[in-house]
Amino acid sequence: MTAQIIDGNALSKQLRADVATRAQALRAKGITPGLAVVLVGDNPASQVYVRNKVKACEDNGLFSVLEKYDASLSEADLLARVKALNKDPAIHGILVQLPLPGHMDAQKVIEAISPSKDVDGFHIASAGALMTGMPGFWPCTPYGCMKMLESIGYDLRGKHAVVIGRSNIVGKPMALMLLQKNATVTICHSATPDLKAMTLQADVIVAAVGKRNVLTADMVKPGAVVLDVGMNRNDEGKLCGDVDFEGVTAVASHITPVPGGVGPMTITMLLVNTLEAAERATK
Repeated sequence: MTAQIIDGNALSKQLRADVATRAQALRAKGITPGLAVVLVGDNPASQVYVRNKVKACEDNGLFSVLEKYDASLSEADLLARVKALNKDPAIHGILVQLPLPGHMDAQKVIEAISPSKDVDGFHIASAGALMTGMPGFWPCTPYGCMKMLESIGYDLRGKHAVVIGRSNIVGKPMALMLLQKNATVTICHSATPDLKAMTLQADVIVAAVGKRNVLTADMVKPGAVVLDVGMNRNDEGKLCGDVDFEGVTAVASHITPVPGGVGPMTITMLLVNTLEAAERATK
Protein backbone atom coordinates (compact mmCIF):
# COMPACT_ATOMS: atom_id res chain seq x y z
CA MET A 1 0.00 0.00 0.00
CA THR A 2 1.13 3.52 -0.79
CA ALA A 3 -0.77 6.27 0.95
CA GLN A 4 -2.59 8.94 -1.01
CA ILE A 5 -1.25 12.41 -0.30
CA ILE A 6 -3.75 14.94 1.08
CA ASP A 7 -2.51 18.06 -0.66
CA GLY A 8 -2.95 21.06 1.63
CA ASN A 9 -1.86 23.52 -1.04
CA ALA A 10 -4.49 22.33 -3.52
CA LEU A 11 -7.28 22.23 -0.95
CA SER A 12 -6.27 25.70 0.29
CA LYS A 13 -6.63 27.09 -3.22
CA GLN A 14 -10.18 25.73 -3.44
CA LEU A 15 -11.19 27.14 -0.06
CA ARG A 16 -9.53 30.50 -0.71
CA ALA A 17 -11.40 30.81 -4.00
CA ASP A 18 -14.63 30.39 -2.03
CA VAL A 19 -13.45 33.01 0.48
CA ALA A 20 -12.73 35.44 -2.37
CA THR A 21 -16.20 34.89 -3.83
CA ARG A 22 -17.94 35.44 -0.50
CA ALA A 23 -15.76 38.47 0.25
CA GLN A 24 -16.77 39.96 -3.10
CA ALA A 25 -20.44 39.48 -2.19
CA LEU A 26 -19.87 41.36 1.07
CA ARG A 27 -18.00 44.16 -0.70
CA ALA A 28 -20.99 44.55 -3.00
CA LYS A 29 -22.94 45.43 0.17
CA GLY A 30 -20.29 47.95 1.18
CA ILE A 31 -18.51 45.70 3.69
CA THR A 32 -14.88 44.61 3.31
CA PRO A 33 -13.90 41.83 5.76
CA GLY A 34 -11.06 43.22 7.88
CA LEU A 35 -8.33 41.50 9.88
CA ALA A 36 -6.00 43.26 12.29
CA VAL A 37 -2.71 41.46 12.93
CA VAL A 38 -0.72 42.65 15.93
CA LEU A 39 2.97 41.77 16.20
CA VAL A 40 4.97 42.66 19.30
CA GLY A 41 8.75 42.19 19.13
CA ASP A 42 11.02 40.89 16.38
CA ASN A 43 10.70 37.10 16.55
CA PRO A 44 11.87 35.99 13.05
CA ALA A 45 9.37 33.12 12.75
CA SER A 46 6.52 35.38 13.85
CA GLN A 47 7.50 37.94 11.22
CA VAL A 48 7.27 35.27 8.50
CA TYR A 49 3.90 34.01 9.76
CA VAL A 50 2.50 37.52 9.97
CA ARG A 51 3.70 38.43 6.49
CA ASN A 52 2.05 35.29 5.06
CA LYS A 53 -1.23 36.03 6.85
CA VAL A 54 -1.38 39.61 5.60
CA LYS A 55 -0.56 38.55 2.03
CA ALA A 56 -3.23 35.83 2.12
CA CYS A 57 -5.81 38.44 3.12
CA GLU A 58 -4.82 40.81 0.35
CA ASP A 59 -4.80 38.03 -2.25
CA ASN A 60 -8.34 36.93 -1.40
CA GLY A 61 -10.31 40.15 -1.12
CA LEU A 62 -9.91 40.83 2.59
CA PHE A 63 -8.64 44.03 4.17
CA SER A 64 -5.73 43.64 6.57
CA VAL A 65 -3.93 45.93 9.00
CA LEU A 66 -0.52 44.97 10.36
CA GLU A 67 0.43 46.71 13.58
CA LYS A 68 4.06 46.22 14.67
CA TYR A 69 5.29 47.20 18.10
CA ASP A 70 8.65 47.09 19.82
CA ALA A 71 9.21 44.31 22.35
CA SER A 72 9.33 46.96 25.06
CA LEU A 73 5.64 47.80 24.58
CA SER A 74 3.85 47.58 27.92
CA GLU A 75 1.10 45.05 28.51
CA ALA A 76 -1.26 47.90 29.41
CA ASP A 77 -0.62 49.61 26.07
CA LEU A 78 -1.22 46.37 24.16
CA LEU A 79 -4.47 45.77 26.03
CA ALA A 80 -5.55 49.32 25.22
CA ARG A 81 -4.83 48.75 21.54
CA VAL A 82 -6.83 45.51 21.52
CA LYS A 83 -9.72 47.33 23.20
CA ALA A 84 -9.65 49.98 20.47
CA LEU A 85 -9.67 47.31 17.74
CA ASN A 86 -12.65 45.65 19.42
CA LYS A 87 -14.59 48.89 18.86
CA ASP A 88 -13.42 49.45 15.27
CA PRO A 89 -16.28 48.53 12.89
CA ALA A 90 -13.85 48.08 9.98
CA ILE A 91 -12.07 45.26 11.83
CA HIS A 92 -13.90 41.91 11.99
CA GLY A 93 -11.04 39.76 13.21
CA ILE A 94 -8.16 40.39 15.62
CA LEU A 95 -5.05 38.24 15.76
CA VAL A 96 -2.29 38.87 18.30
CA GLN A 97 0.71 36.87 17.08
CA LEU A 98 2.20 34.54 19.68
CA PRO A 99 4.58 34.24 21.41
CA LEU A 100 4.47 37.58 23.19
CA PRO A 101 7.44 39.07 25.09
CA GLY A 102 8.02 37.55 28.52
CA HIS A 103 6.66 40.50 30.48
CA MET A 104 3.19 39.99 28.98
CA ASP A 105 0.49 37.55 30.05
CA ALA A 106 -0.54 36.01 26.73
CA GLN A 107 -3.80 34.57 28.07
CA LYS A 108 -4.79 37.95 29.50
CA VAL A 109 -4.21 39.55 26.11
CA ILE A 110 -6.20 36.84 24.32
CA GLU A 111 -9.09 37.25 26.75
CA ALA A 112 -9.12 40.99 25.97
CA ILE A 113 -10.11 40.23 22.36
CA SER A 114 -13.85 40.34 21.77
CA PRO A 115 -15.13 36.77 21.26
CA SER A 116 -16.92 38.03 18.13
CA LYS A 117 -13.50 38.94 16.66
CA ASP A 118 -11.49 35.99 18.03
CA VAL A 119 -10.63 34.50 14.63
CA ASP A 120 -7.73 32.49 16.13
CA GLY A 121 -10.26 30.65 18.29
CA PHE A 122 -8.12 30.94 21.42
CA HIS A 123 -10.51 32.92 23.68
CA ILE A 124 -12.03 30.99 26.56
CA ALA A 125 -15.47 31.77 25.10
CA SER A 126 -14.43 30.13 21.80
CA ALA A 127 -13.12 27.10 23.69
CA GLY A 128 -16.39 26.89 25.60
CA ALA A 129 -18.41 27.13 22.39
CA LEU A 130 -16.42 24.28 20.87
CA MET A 131 -16.79 22.22 24.05
CA THR A 132 -20.58 22.63 24.10
CA GLY A 133 -21.20 22.51 20.35
CA MET A 134 -22.33 26.13 20.14
CA PRO A 135 -21.46 28.54 17.29
CA GLY A 136 -18.02 30.07 17.67
CA PHE A 137 -14.61 30.22 16.05
CA TRP A 138 -12.59 27.02 15.82
CA PRO A 139 -8.79 27.18 16.18
CA CYS A 140 -7.37 27.31 12.67
CA THR A 141 -4.98 24.34 12.63
CA PRO A 142 -7.37 21.63 13.87
CA TYR A 143 -10.15 23.24 11.80
CA GLY A 144 -7.90 22.78 8.77
CA CYS A 145 -7.35 19.14 9.70
CA MET A 146 -11.11 18.59 9.75
CA LYS A 147 -11.41 20.14 6.30
CA MET A 148 -8.72 17.76 5.03
CA LEU A 149 -10.64 14.75 6.34
CA GLU A 150 -13.78 16.16 4.74
CA SER A 151 -11.94 16.60 1.42
CA ILE A 152 -11.29 12.84 1.15
CA GLY A 153 -14.88 12.03 2.10
CA TYR A 154 -13.85 10.40 5.35
CA ASP A 155 -16.75 9.50 7.66
CA LEU A 156 -15.56 9.70 11.26
CA ARG A 157 -18.65 8.10 12.78
CA GLY A 158 -17.61 5.14 14.91
CA LYS A 159 -13.93 5.48 13.97
CA HIS A 160 -11.18 5.51 16.57
CA ALA A 161 -9.14 8.69 16.38
CA VAL A 162 -5.89 9.13 18.31
CA VAL A 163 -4.55 12.63 18.89
CA ILE A 164 -0.90 12.83 19.94
CA GLY A 165 -0.56 16.09 21.85
CA ARG A 166 -2.74 18.00 24.31
CA SER A 167 -2.03 21.68 23.60
CA ASN A 168 -4.81 24.26 23.80
CA ILE A 169 -3.97 25.31 20.24
CA VAL A 170 -4.16 21.91 18.50
CA GLY A 171 -4.49 18.77 20.62
CA LYS A 172 -7.48 19.55 22.83
CA PRO A 173 -9.61 21.34 20.21
CA MET A 174 -8.72 18.64 17.66
CA ALA A 175 -10.10 15.98 19.99
CA LEU A 176 -13.33 17.92 20.51
CA MET A 177 -13.84 18.44 16.77
CA LEU A 178 -13.35 14.73 16.10
CA LEU A 179 -15.77 13.94 18.92
CA GLN A 180 -18.39 16.22 17.36
CA LYS A 181 -18.21 14.04 14.25
CA ASN A 182 -18.90 10.93 16.36
CA ALA A 183 -15.39 9.52 16.46
CA THR A 184 -14.17 7.70 19.55
CA VAL A 185 -11.21 9.81 20.63
CA THR A 186 -8.06 9.02 22.59
CA ILE A 187 -5.64 11.81 23.55
CA CYS A 188 -2.03 10.73 24.04
CA HIS A 189 0.78 12.83 25.52
CA SER A 190 4.16 12.69 27.25
CA ALA A 191 2.74 10.71 30.18
CA THR A 192 1.08 8.05 28.01
CA PRO A 193 2.88 4.82 28.96
CA ASP A 194 2.57 2.94 25.65
CA LEU A 195 1.93 5.26 22.71
CA LYS A 196 2.35 2.49 20.15
CA ALA A 197 -0.40 0.40 21.77
CA MET A 198 -2.77 3.35 21.34
CA THR A 199 -1.84 4.32 17.78
CA LEU A 200 -2.07 0.74 16.50
CA GLN A 201 -5.78 0.84 17.37
CA ALA A 202 -6.38 4.07 15.48
CA ASP A 203 -8.28 4.60 12.23
CA VAL A 204 -7.15 8.26 12.27
CA ILE A 205 -3.98 9.63 13.85
CA VAL A 206 -3.22 13.32 14.35
CA ALA A 207 0.40 13.94 15.38
CA ALA A 208 0.85 17.35 17.00
CA VAL A 209 3.72 17.43 19.47
CA GLY A 210 6.60 19.08 17.59
CA LYS A 211 8.90 16.08 17.82
CA ARG A 212 10.48 14.34 14.84
CA ASN A 213 9.53 10.72 14.15
CA VAL A 214 7.14 10.49 17.08
CA LEU A 215 5.07 8.28 14.77
CA THR A 216 6.80 5.53 12.77
CA ALA A 217 5.49 2.87 10.41
CA ASP A 218 5.40 0.11 13.05
CA MET A 219 2.99 2.28 15.09
CA VAL A 220 0.35 2.59 12.34
CA LYS A 221 -2.20 -0.03 11.41
CA PRO A 222 -2.64 -0.64 7.68
CA GLY A 223 -5.12 1.76 6.07
CA ALA A 224 -5.11 4.41 8.78
CA VAL A 225 -5.35 8.11 7.92
CA VAL A 226 -2.43 10.15 9.27
CA LEU A 227 -2.44 13.94 9.69
CA ASP A 228 0.95 15.46 10.52
CA VAL A 229 0.73 18.83 12.30
CA GLY A 230 4.40 18.95 13.34
CA MET A 231 6.91 21.52 12.09
CA ASN A 232 10.52 20.46 12.70
CA ARG A 233 13.90 20.39 10.96
CA ASN A 234 15.74 17.22 10.01
CA ASP A 235 19.51 16.69 10.20
CA GLU A 236 19.93 18.41 6.83
CA GLY A 237 17.95 21.41 8.02
CA LYS A 238 14.94 20.64 5.85
CA LEU A 239 11.39 21.13 7.11
CA CYS A 240 9.74 17.94 8.34
CA GLY A 241 6.85 16.92 10.55
CA ASP A 242 6.26 14.64 13.52
CA VAL A 243 5.71 11.60 11.32
CA ASP A 244 8.29 9.38 9.60
CA PHE A 245 6.73 10.26 6.26
CA GLU A 246 8.57 7.74 4.09
CA GLY A 247 7.90 4.81 6.40
CA VAL A 248 4.29 5.63 7.24
CA THR A 249 3.41 6.28 3.59
CA ALA A 250 3.91 2.56 2.98
CA VAL A 251 1.28 1.67 5.60
CA ALA A 252 -1.35 4.42 5.76
CA SER A 253 -4.22 4.97 3.30
CA HIS A 254 -3.88 8.77 3.38
CA ILE A 255 -1.21 11.09 4.77
CA THR A 256 -0.45 14.81 4.88
CA PRO A 257 3.07 15.92 3.85
CA VAL A 258 5.29 18.51 5.55
CA PRO A 259 5.58 21.03 4.03
CA GLY A 260 2.45 21.38 1.89
CA GLY A 261 -0.02 19.66 4.19
CA VAL A 262 -1.61 21.15 7.28
CA GLY A 263 0.49 24.35 7.18
CA PRO A 264 -1.28 26.08 4.26
CA MET A 265 -4.64 25.09 5.76
CA THR A 266 -3.96 26.99 8.99
CA ILE A 267 -3.80 30.37 7.25
CA THR A 268 -6.71 29.44 5.00
CA MET A 269 -8.96 28.73 7.99
CA LEU A 270 -7.93 32.08 9.46
CA LEU A 271 -9.34 33.69 6.30
CA VAL A 272 -12.51 31.59 6.63
CA ASN A 273 -12.96 32.64 10.26
CA THR A 274 -12.40 36.31 9.40
CA LEU A 275 -14.92 36.12 6.58
CA GLU A 276 -17.46 34.43 8.84
CA ALA A 277 -16.89 37.13 11.48
CA ALA A 278 -17.70 39.77 8.87
CA GLU A 279 -20.78 37.87 7.71
CA ARG A 280 -22.04 37.53 11.29
CA ALA A 281 -21.49 41.25 11.89
CA THR A 282 -23.88 42.04 9.03
CA LYS A 283 -26.75 39.98 10.44
